[in-house]
Amino acid sequence: MALPKEWRNQFEKEYFMIKCWQKQLVTTPISQEEVIFDAERDNDCKGVSVDEMIKTLKKISSRNEQTHKNL
Repeated sequence: MALPKEWRNQFEKEYFMIKCWQKQLVTTPISQEEVIFDAERDNDCKGVSVDEMIKTLKKISSRNEQTHKNL
């Protein structure tokens, strides 16, 4: 999944977070320190399907929820 350059250029950030929220994908500009998945670093610059991205986001969300429950 790629975000259009025209859209990305509206923000002063190079990285974006995509979260599932109420059956929607919400995109938010973030700093490099907050990056969870980087296609170049984590996937040898290959694209990621929307289904795979959603699966990864759900896994991370579930892990975060479990962490918060344990606090």
